Amino acid sequence: MNGAASQEQVLERVRASLGRRYRQERRFRLYGLASALLGLMFVGLIFGTIISNGYTAFWQTQVLIDVYFDPAVIDPGGGRDPLELARADYNRLARAALTELFPDVRARRDRRSLNRLLSSGAAYQLRDMVLAEPELIGKHRAVWVPADDEVDMVVKGYIDRSLPEKSRRVKDRQLAWIDRLADAGRLERHFNAAFFESGDSREPELAGIGGAALGSFYMLLVTLVLSFPLGVAAAVYLEEFAPRNRWVDLIEVNINNLAAVPSIVFGLLGLAVFINFLGMPRSAPVVGGLVLTLMTLPTIIIASRAALKSVPPSVREAALGVGASQMQMVLHHVVPLALPGMLTGTIIGMARALGESAPLLMIGMVAFIVELPGSPFEPATALPVQIYLWADSPERAFVERTSAAIIVLLAFLLLMNGAAIWLRKRFERRW
Repeated sequence: MNGAASQEQVLERVRASLGRRYRQERRFRLYGLASALLGLMFVGLIFGTIISNGYTAFWQTQVLIDVYFDPAVIDPGGGRDPLELARADYNRLARAALTELFPDVRARRDRRSLNRLLSSGAAYQLRDMVLAEPELIGKHRAVWVPADDEVDMVVKGYIDRSLPEKSRRVKDRQLAWIDRLADAGRLERHFNAAFFESGDSREPELAGIGGAALGSFYMLLVTLVLSFPLGVAAAVYLEEFAPRNRWVDLIEVNINNLAAVPSIVFGLLGLAVFINFLGMPRSAPVVGGLVLTLMTLPTIIIASRAALKSVPPSVREAALGVGASQMQMVLHHVVPLALPGMLTGTIIGMARALGESAPLLMIGMVAFIVELPGSPFEPATALPVQIYLWADSPERAFVERTSAAIIVLLAFLLLMNGAAIWLRKRFERRW
């Protein structure tokens, strides 16, 4: 009887402990689920804030004006000299066209306020039209020109019209003119192609990411051309040919440590070696590409070695068994099977390089660049650096463009990561 009672007590304790462990397991699962949901909530909040602040930058408010391309202003001599046409006062044409729409505005101060409704880019647009088509001189043409950034902010609802006049930059009189233009169908929002085609500008409505996108493209091109062959060659040597000794172990440890070095350290190295010692040009994508190559090499080497290790030894043994040399075995059998993993690691490393700004700031790519770069050797900036520059600007329109540039950068990063996932799924082999 005593033995049976003691056995029953043991079973009761086991049941109690099982119930406690099951409750602990359920709580742990709930904690994990709560953590995942909290992380997703913060990610959604960040993405939602960025998108809500930046999607409107893809549309720009424009004003329809009837321009008379006055020969007396554009080409008084009548020679159609391109240099003379380029130096003409096109602001005068834009102001005259706007004044025709508001003939009741006569005071000098009011006219100045009226002229501020148009962007300074209107004159450049008219100039480009005349240079491309000199036959416009002496004719009338209805032209959509960019509005000032403050007008754009009013149309998009970022300026509270209910505030007192002293509390906003757009005055009551200007608001009345904006309403008249809108009622007449002369104020509309159009797709902002200049945002993707133009370089940086002091005027928010003229600023674009074209120069920064080209700079990032040239840098990634230099990085890919240098880092992929060097990284794969180093991984193949270390994994397939290098002897197992103290020196090789030291190299492997240093490669792993370099992958964890802060990116700004590579920027300091690029400043000291490529610019100060070798005298390469500042703010050039080729220098940025060299710095990013140093930064991405450890990542590519580690990923490529992991891909080589994933190839089964039987593939190597079979190749050697039919008479292939070690070089033939590696190049004809092992590397092709490991190539998808190598490409995946390279794309991930390039995506990390695309989002870096600290090393580029160290080599001078924080400069104000208006012209689009024509080659990797011309001055340029990069998308992350352009975002950094715009984030420091006080105008509300630059806040909008900062968020829009972040959206474009995130789209590129998601595209590159998606390509890496597709490559892995498409070419990965299960052994």
